[in-house]
Amino acid sequence: MTNDAATAETPQQFGFEADAAQLLELMTHSVYSEREVFLRELISNAADACEKLRYESLSNEKLAAQAGAPLVTISLDKEKRRIDVADNGVGMSRDELISALGAIANSGTRAFLEKLGKDKEGEGSSLIGRFGVGFYSVFMVADLVEVATRRAGADEAWLWSSQGKGTYSIAPLALDDAPALGARVTLHLNAESDEFLEPWRIESIVREHSGAVSTPIDLIEEPGKEPRRIADGVALWTKPKSEITEEQYTDFYRQLSGGFDEPALTAHWRAEGRTEYTVLAFVPSARPFDLFEPSRKSKSKLYVRRVLISRDVEILPAFLRFVRLVVDSADIPLNVSREMVQKSPVIASIGKAVATRILGDLKKLAENEPEKFQQVWENFGQVLKEGLHEDPSRRDDIFAIARFASTTSEGKSRTLKDYVAGLRENQTAIYYIAGDDAKRLAASPQVEGFRARGVEVLLLDDAVDSFWVTSALGYEGKPFKSVTQGAADIDLIPLAEETKDETQPAADVNDLVTALKETLADSIEDVRVSTRLTESAACLVASEKGLDRQLARILAESGQNGLFGKPVLEINAKHPAVAALAASLRDKGRDGAADGMHLLFDLARVADGEQPVDPAAFARRLSALLAKGA
Repeated sequence: MTNDAATAETPQQFGFEADAAQLLELMTHSVYSEREVFLRELISNAADACEKLRYESLSNEKLAAQAGAPLVTISLDKEKRRIDVADNGVGMSRDELISALGAIANSGTRAFLEKLGKDKEGEGSSLIGRFGVGFYSVFMVADLVEVATRRAGADEAWLWSSQGKGTYSIAPLALDDAPALGARVTLHLNAESDEFLEPWRIESIVREHSGAVSTPIDLIEEPGKEPRRIADGVALWTKPKSEITEEQYTDFYRQLSGGFDEPALTAHWRAEGRTEYTVLAFVPSARPFDLFEPSRKSKSKLYVRRVLISRDVEILPAFLRFVRLVVDSADIPLNVSREMVQKSPVIASIGKAVATRILGDLKKLAENEPEKFQQVWENFGQVLKEGLHEDPSRRDDIFAIARFASTTSEGKSRTLKDYVAGLRENQTAIYYIAGDDAKRLAASPQVEGFRARGVEVLLLDDAVDSFWVTSALGYEGKPFKSVTQGAADIDLIPLAEETKDETQPAADVNDLVTALKETLADSIEDVRVSTRLTESAACLVASEKGLDRQLARILAESGQNGLFGKPVLEINAKHPAVAALAASLRDKGRDGAADGMHLLFDLARVADGEQPVDPAAFARRLSALLAKGA
């Protein structure tokens, strides 16, 4: 870019990126409930600018001389139908204006548009803060938006303006018309937005959405009138807990998270000792849309003596990334770089202690308010269980709060403590079956023998379950054992009285086992008479040294197929189909019974959630069987 272009007297026109242009159109015409969110977003941006100036002034004497007490000022002008939101923060250069206000550099933009397109009437505005599109909410209330700004330490000022219709302009601004430093956002309100010219309305919005902002907020009700303080700018986390109401905690949480839900858990404490710091943490009651994005990390704000050092420092481990967190410490140097923060042993120590405290508070919530905790677990349990795999040192803490579906839970969740308390006579392991659907797992043939003995089987239907359960040693001395791996090993556990079966095994079952091994040698490792089947004719399990069936499937989908051996076919010697197949083998020989043996194997695959080896041959064999029955 040439200097001539940068200093031209006429405004220079720019086009928004395609997604931003579409977003502006949708916001202007589609998202109209709770439009007051625009003011929260402008105040949040202004407060951030003040914090940034405080940070930069620590290492820049010129900026330190310019910086005054941080302040956000809202000015109303009913006659001109204008709202000004001004700050004395760091301001923006021309390039920063283009970068910050000319594009939405956020992968959430398209997700926001897609969600908005499917949104139910009246819910759209609740999405704004969740998708990183805050500034653009001004076009819900304004026909024209102007941003006058002067970068702290700079000798030039700029005016950005847009009507929200696909383009914006940037022009030089005379210093006499510009803020001394910082920015002034001027909204020329549209015809539907008269309510925002009323001082009481502005004050109520600030109280509801921005009352906990750590920058004072003044209101000028009309031109020429003296400013009136409507928010004191005292950082909420610095106040004693006894002086903070639940409403104030909720307001601050919403500002921090950009959401509209209420926190399910609020934790506020001051730690003293070798390292002193204050923590304000929130567990949301709603799941963020990007919770499972690979790039998502914890969003923790780090302050040093109330100076914002980083808004996205990784204080917490990834499995607690849903927690919204503010940490303020006096034991970190003020001049620490954002890059060095991540490597600081003090930060590591704080993160470890905070994670322990949050898990402890979640345990207390589970004990004291089980219904509220159940909602937290439904939203974030899958993420918390990542810690069982990634952070073995936290397993006991997570096991204490983990909830699982099981074959005996009847739709309710169970703890491992509940499971161990209900162990059957001679039961020596915690049994589980892993997959992707709890209902299908509960109906799997592999669990039949366990159900017949009253043995509870955990239904692990999250992908991460297949990984942590194979590396965890166990719980209270009881190892985890998959019901789809190895021998069932449940013969010593007595059958329930009502499930005892006097049916005799097929007489020629040993001959059938031998024939199945020979006929299906290419597809199976072994065949054996099952002790786990009571209703189904056959099932597939992994060998003693093989991987659990679900883990093998997951790894196969990632391209690691063929590394885990072939399955073992187990048959129910008392099942009529097996008895009939044994009789067919006796009467017709192995070749004459071959179709029946292949069909038995394919049925076991189908019951395991897989396709037959040869779908066309399966259909032909099944059709022939139906024809005989007809």
